[in-house]
Amino acid sequence: MNSSRPRIILFNAAIATQDSENPFAQAVAIGQEGILAVGKNDDILHLAGAGTEKIDVNGRLVVPGFIDTHIHFYEWALQRQGVKLDDLTGFEELLTRVGQAGGNRPPGQWIMGQGWNETDWTEPRMPDREALDRAAPAHPVLLWRCDLHLAAANSAALKLAGIDAGTPDPPEGRIERDYTGEPTGILRELAINLVRQAIAPPNDDQIVEAFADATSALHRRGITGIHDVRLMADKDGARAFQAFQKLDRDGRLKLRSWVTLPGDRLDDIIGLGLRTGFGNDRLRVGHVKFFSDGGMGARTAWMIDPFLDAGCGMPLMEMDALAEDIHRADEAGLSVMVHAVGDRANRELVTLFEALESRRIRTGQSRPVIPHRIEHVQMIRPEDADRLRNLHLALCVTPANMVLDINLIDSAVGEKGQWTYAFRRLMDTGTPVMFSSDCPVCDPDPLVGIHAAVTRQRANGTPENGWHPQNRISVAEAIQAYTATPAAVHQARYLGVIAPGKKADLAVLSENMLTSPPSRMPWMKVDMTLFDGGIVHRQF
Repeated sequence: MNSSRPRIILFNAAIATQDSENPFAQAVAIGQEGILAVGKNDDILHLAGAGTEKIDVNGRLVVPGFIDTHIHFYEWALQRQGVKLDDLTGFEELLTRVGQAGGNRPPGQWIMGQGWNETDWTEPRMPDREALDRAAPAHPVLLWRCDLHLAAANSAALKLAGIDAGTPDPPEGRIERDYTGEPTGILRELAINLVRQAIAPPNDDQIVEAFADATSALHRRGITGIHDVRLMADKDGARAFQAFQKLDRDGRLKLRSWVTLPGDRLDDIIGLGLRTGFGNDRLRVGHVKFFSDGGMGARTAWMIDPFLDAGCGMPLMEMDALAEDIHRADEAGLSVMVHAVGDRANRELVTLFEALESRRIRTGQSRPVIPHRIEHVQMIRPEDADRLRNLHLALCVTPANMVLDINLIDSAVGEKGQWTYAFRRLMDTGTPVMFSSDCPVCDPDPLVGIHAAVTRQRANGTPENGWHPQNRISVAEAIQAYTATPAAVHQARYLGVIAPGKKADLAVLSENMLTSPPSRMPWMKVDMTLFDGGIVHRQF
């Protein structure tokens, strides 16, 4: 086949190119090296050769491949083999599912799962050690809450981890105890790692196999790019990076992958001379990850005012120490991302980055090519959001998580929930806003995130007029936050836009969400995904 002729032409499409000079088109021609041409049907079909595959998409919406800028891909890929807990309706159903898992594996084998959310149950009760003992008396059990900031373990798991009444709380973590001082099985933040360390890690072949399976699952959701993000005090970062490198070396990496680095290894990272952006068009070194606080569900988010049912949460780093680490990373050419959920955490971070900007002006130090990021920005006061306008930052938010958190936030902070998931307010600052799933906290499906951001409703249409609807955004803005914005922020000029010379990473949606009513979104799906010009998912 003539290399100047297209391999594939998609036509009769509604193409939202994300190219300001040519925002809409009908057809796209894809060659060996990427996108050859975009335009009207007749003009593009005229380019076809004898070997060109011409695909009539029959009016479907075509967008650039989605980029999930905050996904715990390593954890999700491995946890897909665990017990599914994100669809539970109540406490007893969780125990039943754990019991069923125990019946399907030999005694002593771990039962692990993630995704339970007690705030959506009729009886909002957390699973404790004694309940899990009854459900699985012969197995160690560890079940992460949906937000990954809290987990429940049974007696066998606690014993293997060496946790008893005399075990002190680790730094930045808490072991919940009953009135006698005995652990209840509820572990918050870094206390979870005490149990994680007792679990035998998977071998290299298991990791690579899990990555391949998870990649296919992302393709079915139209995702062609990810930012794999480290958990706090993550000991698996090197193993994750090695798996990405092996897949890339073998030509089997089918995702544009930015792999973040753990902040507690900053000295090693600087010493090795690593820089954010090192790599190729499939695998790059990402940001260095830090944490300023925890999560709302665990009541470890750092708040200005107390929760309605708890204290003010907790910082997970001293701000002076965090400021110094960010300054050292900045000087070394490394960009950072900082997890911030509570309004106090976000206020402190804005102040920190203001000071960094002032230092740059005084010293003449240049800004990083790839900006620092704040992750989640879940609750931020309006006056602090306005301060973002003057900072060289990018923001990464998680719309689908808002749907999980509606009941939680109403009970935890009441009317102050109006300052949470403030997508409209954040976008109006002019600061680049990127969308993500925080998977496995949420399903990585970008269509779920777009629906949440546009309607501020659950899939069933509740609340009727949207939850704090003043922070809704448009469908076009939501698509851009999953495509063109993350590509531009990270200097990936070959991604995020459907235009000649760009990589042919595309998603074909079953309906045109730009013209369909938002109520249709929960029933839309991805009918085709292309990665690097090849079809990696198709169902029409």
